[in-house]
Amino acid sequence: MSSTTEIRKARIAVTVAFLINGVTTGTFVSRIPDFKRTLNLTNSALGLSLIFISFGVLSAIKPAGLNAAKYGSKPMTLIGGVGIAVTLPFVSLHVSRSWFVFILFIYGFVNATQDVSMNSHAVTLEERAGRKMMSSFHAMWSVGALSGGAIGGLVAQAKIGTGTHFIAVSIVILIASFFIRNIFLPAESDRHQIAKEAKQRNPRIFWTMGLLGLCGAIGEGSAGDWGGVLSRDTFHASPFIATLPYIFFATTMVIGRFMGDRLSMKYGTRRLLITSGFIGGVGLASGLLIGHPYGVILGWFLLGLGVSTVIPLIFSAAGAIAIKDYQGQISSSGAVATVSGITYFGFVVGPPLMGFAADRITLRWAMLIPAALAIVLALGARQTIKE
Repeated sequence: MSSTTEIRKARIAVTVAFLINGVTTGTFVSRIPDFKRTLNLTNSALGLSLIFISFGVLSAIKPAGLNAAKYGSKPMTLIGGVGIAVTLPFVSLHVSRSWFVFILFIYGFVNATQDVSMNSHAVTLEERAGRKMMSSFHAMWSVGALSGGAIGGLVAQAKIGTGTHFIAVSIVILIASFFIRNIFLPAESDRHQIAKEAKQRNPRIFWTMGLLGLCGAIGEGSAGDWGGVLSRDTFHASPFIATLPYIFFATTMVIGRFMGDRLSMKYGTRRLLITSGFIGGVGLASGLLIGHPYGVILGWFLLGLGVSTVIPLIFSAAGAIAIKDYQGQISSSGAVATVSGITYFGFVVGPPLMGFAADRITLRWAMLIPAALAIVLALGARQTIKE
């Protein structure tokens, strides 16, 4: 059993890891317009290029889980963070489109390596501490992403080049990684023998939980991509009003994640996922039926409140189930990798799915798809999660 001091220090380390990952994402997103302009890319060419990040993420998830089990999630989290710091400056080298897609693949790979490993370490930390922490960690990721995006916007406004910007962020990441390197839980805390694991299929429950996470991911991704477009193009909102759906969504995501651990401890993961799914699904559908930009704001507000805790709760539950019920068959990092691999696929298929549906039934009614999936999530959690 870990001491209180060891748990407190490890919690700081994991929090910083989540912040690093979030800041990196926000930083990158804030400079996408610069990449588009410098490389002279069309909208479709930019979209196809960015897909290579997802390819890198999906390629990294399985080996990240296996390596976290073999070597421990601590060293893999640090390796992922350092990998991000090393890769980020190369993203700013606008040599050619071929170089751009190659380095985006590498960036996605190292980002996912850190992501899977830090989530695995968070599961182990929860187990040692005997309390929920995962939702708060994901809240700090959201804070990091918003901060990285806001700072990146200011840096871009000041006409500071992406090279200087990304090198500065990389230096901060390296410094932060250096200071937290010794306060994680020891690598031995979650090492597992993987020879047997590699030969066996993952238990079905982790595939099911991944599908529940995918339902939440499609809703989360759709909210970020389509709220402003729906408000402005369908309901003729002003540019400022069109930004409000995502602002309300992002705000409730952060608030919901900070509250998620306490609510999960009080009411249980199963009940919270059921309630969250219904709030998100019914809330989004209600906003769409109301129409008007303020209906969209209401829908996005409730969707954010609903899906905010879905991914952290499912990751936490998957790791806990692996430790409790499948010891020796699958490691907690392997369970997290399986669930996250399926879940993150929702961020890949969500945007094209919504675009395809919007061309046929209009964007307003296409957004009923993530609303329905949120309700599917609620019903699925009722059958899958046992507490």
